[in-house]
Amino acid sequence: MILCFDIGGSRIKAALSDGRARPTPLGDVPTPATDFGAFLAALRGFAHGRDLRGVAIAIAGVVAPETGRITVANIPCADGRVLRAEVQAALHLPVLVLNDADCFALAEARQGAGRGHRNVFGIILGTGVGGGLVLNGQLVTGAGGYAGEWGHGPVIAPPWDFPCGCGLRGCVDAVCGARGLERLHRCLHGVTVPSTVILADWQGGEACAAQTVALWLDLIVPPLAMVTNTVGASILPVGGGLATVTPLLEALDLRLRKAILHQTESPMVVPAMCRPEPGLVGAAEAGIEAFAR
Repeated sequence: MILCFDIGGSRIKAALSDGRARPTPLGDVPTPATDFGAFLAALRGFAHGRDLRGVAIAIAGVVAPETGRITVANIPCADGRVLRAEVQAALHLPVLVLNDADCFALAEARQGAGRGHRNVFGIILGTGVGGGLVLNGQLVTGAGGYAGEWGHGPVIAPPWDFPCGCGLRGCVDAVCGARGLERLHRCLHGVTVPSTVILADWQGGEACAAQTVALWLDLIVPPLAMVTNTVGASILPVGGGLATVTPLLEALDLRLRKAILHQTESPMVVPAMCRPEPGLVGAAEAGIEAFAR
């Protein structure tokens, strides 16, 4: 059995997997974000008394494959650590640590909307924008662990080049996530409205919301089309809060398919299928493969 974790800034979710079915949930506990001893103790609590082959972790951070060191802003006690080595020493088991968006993409490629597709680009449209890339059935990590991170890079021109948390301006993450949608609406109409309200108003035909969503599509489609052409993805499963708005994904899909080289009548931007825990599914897939070697 593989012990799987999906670790975010607020909760640690755990499951067991034997590789033959979806992981079996074990429950969740609060993430001790500022106490690394308590963080390790939380993981140890799920491992105690179990006959395990290894531990696979999906975490909301970027793992540098060259060093194993993790950058994770919302779990300060783990930031900058070689997490794999420290968890391995604490649990006395082989450990694999992966970015949660990469696990999402792997889950969708192996068990979700990407089944049967050679190249899958899983994208996250939530508070910000992220992604993961699976080519020929294998997860791609890349230099620094940043493969699939299409949310960053100065690609959006003024006046919409909002500052991004990564230090750049004009990143898709800053402009086209939920907070970016709210910024666009504020710039266009001078009011601060939650993204949920903007999208509900848009679906109801409200003119200001329609203008905001039209601009959002104008800004997000070109970089997404470039990435799609570059990696040769034939399916783009979407997770995150904005992915729950089906008409928005349908509008994005129609625009994207008009902007890429490969022409197809089949939808490409589709809702993710590995719900509710794609991180656990992806961690299980990666763990079973890694620890079987």
